Amino acid sequence: MRAFSYDRPDSVDAALRGVANQPGTTTEAAVKFVAGGTNLLDLMKADVMRPDRLVDISRLNLDKIEEVDGGGLRLGALARNSDTAYDARVQARYPMLSKAILAGASAQLRNMATNGGNLLQRTRCYYFYDTGTPCNKREPGTGCGALTGVNRIHAILGASDHCIAVHPSDMCVALAALEAIVRVTGPKGERTIPFADFHRLPGDTPHIDSTLAADELITAIDLPAKGFAEHSTYLKVRDRASYAFALVSVAAALELDGQTIRTARLALGGVAHKPWRDPAAEAELAGKPASLENFREASRVLLRDAKGQSHNAFKIGLAERAIVRALAEAAGVEHP
Repeated sequence: MRAFSYDRPDSVDAALRGVANQPGTTTEAAVKFVAGGTNLLDLMKADVMRPDRLVDISRLNLDKIEEVDGGGLRLGALARNSDTAYDARVQARYPMLSKAILAGASAQLRNMATNGGNLLQRTRCYYFYDTGTPCNKREPGTGCGALTGVNRIHAILGASDHCIAVHPSDMCVALAALEAIVRVTGPKGERTIPFADFHRLPGDTPHIDSTLAADELITAIDLPAKGFAEHSTYLKVRDRASYAFALVSVAAALELDGQTIRTARLALGGVAHKPWRDPAAEAELAGKPASLENFREASRVLLRDAKGQSHNAFKIGLAERAIVRALAEAAGVEHP
């Protein structure tokens, strides 16, 4: 790990001053915020990220989970993942989110990791972590080692010739399905970002993961009143039962009128550079009976543009089956 300086401000304003005048939205900003540090510190130890200074925001008063007008919840950016998952209101009103958080990492990591940090964690692509290999996400313009290398865990949707890495978060998949709102603040004031717009696809700038500027700070995540508590689930398919990242994950949420689907939400993890949603697949279900046949058709629509690489084409069929299973579980429909 390279040498760096360290600040620990006690207010949001002081924290923002600590990262003022950053050169833009980049992964190699000279100054980085740190909270739980469960991802950033690993990347620094591996010499993947090399900030000159860390601004420790762990003392800021951003760790509350509070009611908001209209019936939603506001999750403080510094609330720990474990506290969020076990909060009685989250469990009762947003069980899909609780289940997704508990499917990620280990208990020890969830006790340290923060909600804001979860949104900003970096890909677990082998080539991103291996500084001896080319990686456009780590060093723009060097190439993508995964395209011709081992790409079993990589993207089947939304990839580009510059990057086929996937976003690793479980929590973010559920937040995408819930249509959460990310609240941020910076030198220009506060703003809100719809969750669908927070993370980016790689395009020709895969080193830019999100639309958050380098001098902005996540303060909270707002959950809407509709949590799909009665008919939702989070399904994670992985190589082993615990402490493994998703090959494919599905957040499925339904609003039912009897056995007719009024509203459907589907988000996939482990398949793209960001949590993947497709309005066409959700529209395919609206107004139809909750049946395995209709679930299969929605999965085909959602995956119509999926493209496998040399080692991960199996993910397409795996995702199809996972979508059907998740929708069946959410609807209470028997499935094989």
